[in-house]
Amino acid sequence: MGIFSWIILGLIAGALAKWLMPGKDGGGWIVTMALGIVGAFVGGWVGSLIGLGPVTGVNIGSLITATLGAFIVLLVYNKFIRS
Repeated sequence: MGIFSWIILGLIAGALAKWLMPGKDGGGWIVTMALGIVGAFVGGWVGSLIGLGPVTGVNIGSLITATLGAFIVLLVYNKFIRS
């Protein structure tokens, strides 16, 4: 998957995860994109561990997997980094 696809998928996944996360969040689009890209990697890793499959491109399955990963990363970011 190309870097442009990771950025687009990360931006969408980060925005969805931030929208799903309750409470006030700090950070702008750069933080959202970074957390989304990291979340896409985390989601792909966790997805392949539990048998869902990795993030393979910009499609619905990859978007859901990346969003779940971004949600996990955002949760960790809010609980531990921003404390």
